[in-house]
Amino acid sequence: MGKIKEKHDLNEKIEEELKAIFSGDVPWVTIVWDDPVNLMTYVTYVLMELFGYNKEKAHELMMKVHTEGKAVVSTGSREEMEHDVARLHEYGLWATLQRGDQAL
Repeated sequence: MGKIKEKHDLNEKIEEELKAIFSGDVPWVTIVWDDPVNLMTYVTYVLMELFGYNKEKAHELMMKVHTEGKAVVSTGSREEMEHDVARLHEYGLWATLQRGDQAL
């Protein structure tokens, strides 16, 4: 009987996680990661180009990537963040998306 209850509890936890992932309630984030290839000026340029950040904000985010290894560059729905990650990949940057409540 104990194993059945454990399995039921596990199924409930999995179901809750899936609902959280696919609901619009929890925002998602796009994270840019440090890499050994792209110049800092290029990363700053890409952040200005894709997200409309002014030079100061783009430079601040680039420095966070450079010194801390990563930075959140955008927040929104999962679909929006998937799109942002794809655009960053097109520019050659390393980027991933993650649920906002689990980020950094």
